[in-house]
Formats: sequence, structure tokens, C-alpha cells
Amino acid sequence: METIRRIEEMKNAVRGLKSREKSVGFVPTMGYLHEGHLSLVRKSLNRTDSTVVSIFVNPAQFGPAEDFKDYPRDQTRDSEILTGLGVDYLFCPNQDEMYPPGYRTFVEVRDLQDRLCGESRKGHFKGVCTVVLKLFSIVRPDTAFFGQKDAQQAIILKRMVQDLNLDVRIEVLPIVREQDGLALSSRNIYLDSKQRRAALCLSKSLQEAEKMIAQGERRPAKIIRRIEELVQAEPLAKLEYAEVVDSENLDSVDCIKKHALVALAVHIGDVRLIDNLLVKI
Repeated sequence: METIRRIEEMKNAVRGLKSREKSVGFVPTMGYLHEGHLSLVRKSLNRTDSTVVSIFVNPAQFGPAEDFKDYPRDQTRDSEILTGLGVDYLFCPNQDEMYPPGYRTFVEVRDLQDRLCGESRKGHFKGVCTVVLKLFSIVRPDTAFFGQKDAQQAIILKRMVQDLNLDVRIEVLPIVREQDGLALSSRNIYLDSKQRRAALCLSKSLQEAEKMIAQGERRPAKIIRRIEELVQAEPLAKLEYAEVVDSENLDSVDCIKKHALVALAVHIGDVRLIDNLLVKI
């Protein structure tokens, strides 16, 4: 595996791949890799000729009171893992490389960016779209792989790709969970043992929602009330939101008819966790 830190070097490497008609798969990450990330990497290795993984903790997607400085980082560990998997390139630019002095261009997907997580994390998806568009421009992937855990992010990025006529296919892979159901996240490391147990209220409430839907419940209001009851029953949990929305445009739905997304965000102490359930009837 070759590690590249400069944009022009990454571009040159991709030009070489494209000149040999090699397909390029891309997995953008903020590092501190877990099995969720690695499922994306393995899919890219299986589906494309060459795989590029990026590690960049993007300051533009963190709010002033969020955990940018404390976000877990271990590039040496990550590099060893990716080397073992057979990744071709690891792209690790620094902040000045991605946002040099005088930088002032940002990308927004209006409306979609203001819902769900966007209500409390103002500017978050603006930062996500900006860095992903920059990375797409640098890496020029044929296919980029993202996880379903960040469902809103995937929906927004698909819209960005469509609206800007980008030549990249976005593939979204299922959530990877611990044996007890907790969705894998780099932020899980912040949880102590009691908080870790409390965090199971997210997956358990979604399991209950899935059961209700399987039994014929189609009223979002009733499903949301049940999720709220289960989360509020956990003393260490504070519900930020629980919503049932259209899985393509994030519009609220009055009745689940075909496809829907059940999404929630919960604070366990100071740790903000998200999870979701994709409904297909």
C-alpha cells in the first residue's frame, strides 16, 4: 500500500490507474477504523481494480462545541489494518492541504441538509458535501462506498452527485453492529461500561419499531411514541429526535406505504449516537 499526503501526488496516481483502464473504488473515512469501515473497504476490493481509502478528520463538518480536537485518531493502526487488507492507496492529507489559507468555497444541498441531524448540527452537511466533493475531484472514483448508519449523509451525497452530474456511483452498505446490536461508530470509544449498556436503547427501540411494522403498524406517530418510551426509560439517555421519513427525500410521512427510514439520535452522557432502520414493504 502506498500512503500519499499531497493532492497532486494522489491525482497523479489516479491518472496512472485511469490510463491503464483500472476501475477505482473509494472509501472516504475520518479514520479510527472499525469493522463498519472495513466492510466498505472489502466491498471495494472485491468490486474494483484499485481501492483508495482516505483518512481526513474534516474540521468543516464539526460545530464549535463538537469534538474535533478529541475525535479519536490512530493513523499508524489504521495504516496497518489497510495494508493487511490489500488496499492500494491511503490518502492522508493534512488540514492545510485540503483547506489552504484563503479557502472560501463550500457546497450545500439545501433543504435536505437542515433535517434530522442537520437541525442540531448546523453546517455539518455543508462541511461533509464540501470535503466529499473535493475528494471525488482528487480521487475520481468510479464507485464510492458509504455506510447506512449515516443514512442522511448518504441521501444528501446521492443528491449532490445527481445535481452536479458527477461521474461516480455511490453504493450504500448495511449497518455493521456489535453482537448485542449496537451500531459500530468511532465515537463508541467514548462510552464507559454503564453508558455502553445504556446505548443499547437505540438498537432495541429500532428492533421494536421493526417488529411493529412487521405486524402491520403503518402509523409513524405510534411507532415514534414507542421509540420515545423505550429511550426515555433509560436514565442515561436523552432523545434528540426520532422520526419516520421518506427514505429518498427525508419528507415526513403520514403512513408507511413502501419505503421509509426510521431514524433517531440519542445523547448518552456527552456522546451523541445515531442509528436507523430502512423499511421496505
